[in-house]
Amino acid sequence: MTATRYDRQMYALMNDRRAAAAYATPARRRLLVTVHVALTAVGAGAWIATVFGPGYGPAVAIAVVMLPWVVLTGMLNGSTRGLLELRGRMLDERQLVERDRVRALSHRITLWLLVAAAAGAGTCSTLTDAPVRAAVTPVLVGVLVVHWIMPLWVAGLRVQDDLADDVADGS
Repeated sequence: MTATRYDRQMYALMNDRRAAAAYATPARRRLLVTVHVALTAVGAGAWIATVFGPGYGPAVAIAVVMLPWVVLTGMLNGSTRGLLELRGRMLDERQLVERDRVRALSHRITLWLLVAAAAGAGTCSTLTDAPVRAAVTPVLVGVLVVHWIMPLWVAGLRVQDDLADDVADGS
């Protein structure tokens, strides 16, 4: 199969190195992932509070968090050279194997998060008389968000430095 115009554009976008300085080192990538996790937690929490809580105050937090979250998402995707965003035919064999590893590890992490959420809901219903139904939906939405975005976080933490960067640094 040949690459479509969309594939070529996405490949060029994901391999654009103009912002590479922001994620050039493992420490910078860890910082990007950490800030992205925090912005995701604030945004998802604000969305859950807007939908399931009274008032629309948290909607302002969503508006404030959205732009930096989108920018950081793009930077993380760029740091992985589109590992999770590009179609399989645009990736080489090494990248396909790494994408499978990232997805498998992400799913194992979210599996344990689901186990913890289920155990927490069970414990809450056992220890209190509060209706668990009110908390289950927001918790499940939160876990769904983490399940959706976890592969990007794992890929951002697992990405290796470019060999060309190592040679240029004199390593």
